[in-house]
Amino acid sequence: MKKTLVELFAGVGGFRCGLNHVELKDGKTIEKGNWKCLWANQWEPATKSQEAYDCYAMRFGDKDVSNVDIFEVDKHEIPDHTLLVGGFPCQDYSVAQSLSTSKGIEGKNGVLWWAIEETLAIKKPPFVLLENVDRLLLSPAKQRGRDFGMILRSFYENGYDVQWRVINAGEYGLPQKRRRTYIFAYHKSTNYYKQMQKISDYDVIFSKGMFVQQFPIVESYGEISQSSVAEYKDLIEVSNTFKCNFYNAGIMKKGGIYTVKVKSDYKLVYPLRNLREEEKVDEKYFLTDAQIEKFTFLKGGKRIPRVKPNGEPYYYAEGAMPFPDNLDAPARTMLTSESGVSRTTHVIEDFKTKKLRLLTPKECERINGFPDDWTNTGMSDKRRYFMMGNALVVGVIEKIGIEIEKIIDSEK
Repeated sequence: MKKTLVELFAGVGGFRCGLNHVELKDGKTIEKGNWKCLWANQWEPATKSQEAYDCYAMRFGDKDVSNVDIFEVDKHEIPDHTLLVGGFPCQDYSVAQSLSTSKGIEGKNGVLWWAIEETLAIKKPPFVLLENVDRLLLSPAKQRGRDFGMILRSFYENGYDVQWRVINAGEYGLPQKRRRTYIFAYHKSTNYYKQMQKISDYDVIFSKGMFVQQFPIVESYGEISQSSVAEYKDLIEVSNTFKCNFYNAGIMKKGGIYTVKVKSDYKLVYPLRNLREEEKVDEKYFLTDAQIEKFTFLKGGKRIPRVKPNGEPYYYAEGAMPFPDNLDAPARTMLTSESGVSRTTHVIEDFKTKKLRLLTPKECERINGFPDDWTNTGMSDKRRYFMMGNALVVGVIEKIGIEIEKIIDSEK
């Protein structure tokens, strides 16, 4: 089976960088892996500027990347491919019965998941790898697990089984404590699907499945839950009534759900100090005395008296954070607001001067595992920070890609 790739919601190309072990040398992109990317789509509806697309096109070429709303794309025209990947936004997945027909689903076009579902229905790729925030498994609070249940039901209706894991990259020797949900689906036409049917749910998660090969876990679990999306009449019924306590590891076989709470079993730590720029850093990244004072307050422990709208007094409390950041631990999760004067922004000790400063855009790229200057494509520093706050950890995809290649190599 050929290793061909289609990338939806491509951003600045994190999936492709990971799967193809990408390097940037003298401004030229070198793809050292075995995957041929046939088509990609990146469209940011909230802004006129399309800087993520511009970065992707500059690094990989603009021949096979689309910059239009994914809902305007005729999915029949997407090339046939082996692996569909995408980091899709977390949204409200509820659907409602249409007034005009009992089978209709209203409001689907507002949620980007349905662009993936339409691609699955039309193209039926053998394998799918998706990334989302960890809270996907818990949302919404009023109907816990419904959103992920909708996704699993969609996979089930299209002939797929699914494995998932919430992976904290920092727990597996990578430079950032970033927790994300990774979803691996495989179509019933594949040998892998048939092989997994013969293995117990427990063994898929703890020894035989895809994720555990690169992301080992302690062979015991804290919580367990079982459910099914197969017993519901349709997506509308799932949307209206489905609930499940999803944990950070799980499998769906023929609609049956088995999910457990697991712990990582890995000892190596990637310290933030290994990613610092060692040459002279521009003065604009260094903190002023006033900024240091502000950061000290923001990151410090506090207990502030406040009043609720009904007049009831209470205390707003926050625990202290390391200030500056601990250079012997992985970076904390980067947000799109990185570099602003806020509680979540990283502050480090400079390698040369020992003074306090912000991370540079290049250091943020290193924290996510991108080549140095990957986003240095003409966009501002602020936008480079934003791109890295939105990006995935490339090293996680590299590890997952190793296992997916083994799986594909075993297919007829």
